[in-house]
Amino acid sequence: MHTGSVTPFGRRPMTLGMLANQVMAREIKPDQSVDKWKLFRALCEAKALLGIGDRALAVLNSLLTFYPKNELAQENGLVVFPSNIQLSLRTHGMAEQTVRRHLAALVEAGLLVRKDSPNGKRYVRRDSAGEIDEAFGFSLAPLLARAEEIKQLAAEVMAERLHVQRLREHITLCRRDIAKLIEAAVEKQIPGDWQGLYGEFRDLIEGLPRSPTAAQLELLLHELEVLRADILNRLETRIKSTKQRGNANYIERHIQNSNTESTSELEPSFDTKQGAMAEQDKGREAETLEERRGGPAHPARQEESRQSGGRNDGGGLKSFPLGLVLQACPEILAYGPGGVIRNWRDLMTAAVTVRSMLGVSPSAYEEAATVMGPENAATVMACILERGGHINSAGGYLRDLTRRSDKGEFAIGPMLMALLKANGQGRLKVG
Repeated sequence: MHTGSVTPFGRRPMTLGMLANQVMAREIKPDQSVDKWKLFRALCEAKALLGIGDRALAVLNSLLTFYPKNELAQENGLVVFPSNIQLSLRTHGMAEQTVRRHLAALVEAGLLVRKDSPNGKRYVRRDSAGEIDEAFGFSLAPLLARAEEIKQLAAEVMAERLHVQRLREHITLCRRDIAKLIEAAVEKQIPGDWQGLYGEFRDLIEGLPRSPTAAQLELLLHELEVLRADILNRLETRIKSTKQRGNANYIERHIQNSNTESTSELEPSFDTKQGAMAEQDKGREAETLEERRGGPAHPARQEESRQSGGRNDGGGLKSFPLGLVLQACPEILAYGPGGVIRNWRDLMTAAVTVRSMLGVSPSAYEEAATVMGPENAATVMACILERGGHINSAGGYLRDLTRRSDKGEFAIGPMLMALLKANGQGRLKVG
């Protein structure tokens, strides 16, 4: 048999949902109890599934502070009866109308039950010993009755969040792999539709919504893994096709020089007057071959090696096709002889002009050329010119890059790729 009223005070209508909450609140086991603050933390985790917001939780938190025990239990009584003014103070000055609105939201969500007095006021009657005989206010019984459900919902939310976090981590690793594999393929001048693969990669990333669901992240991860497997398969096939029999260093050199024609395809066309330069290149190759065989090197090459401390011309940096450099740094074209850059000599001439214009000291540029190599130093100057609006001191920036290059901490590839993307050429123009 029910004791007390089951309908709300005043003009608030009675609903079947309210009645269901009251029935559920009476189905509490006699010995059931729960830590109110642990339950509140679980509520904060499961708030989206319960349909409540942050401010409603703030009001519920203030209600729990009026409950005298840490353990919610039927033997301790489950009704709290603070006034709206007291609730406003404990919610750091929340307006009373806002407090009433969120109290209604908590009742609607089935987390509170109203136990209204005949006049709608919240108060308590005590016996002669000062113990609470009857209280009118808000019953916390639904929280105790739904404690296991709330904990289960919180566990589901935390598991989903962890799943999404792991998906994002795997996507990040997959993105890094794809970007670096494509960059390595371009640096080594390996034939393939790298432009198309890079475009497909960018389309996948840019197609992701700002706040993706777990299902959307799973789909993206699957597509990225398929793309990565395709790129790896192409590179592994290329490595096997070289039929190498040397060590890993031999493999590296072989792949780098296996497609010499692609460099000329990316570069602007040369005149027939460049035969002399071709002869010089052949001479350098002959000297290098002689050195590898253990024969005497050319005296001038020995002197150059001695002066540079035995360092390679490139300081360990990889050179890039001239055409790719000009695509990434089109502004350098205006400083070439006659406004045209036809070969590396023209680019180095333009770099000297740009050096003077940007206030880079001759010593800084000479040091860069010694450490990086003349072609790479000219490439870096072209990049600095392209990013001139973002660099306060071109000379200091060049010295910093030179120092990092000397330590093996700098690579030109990422700089060129970033400039290609910034110039609206996000899809790599490769063979």
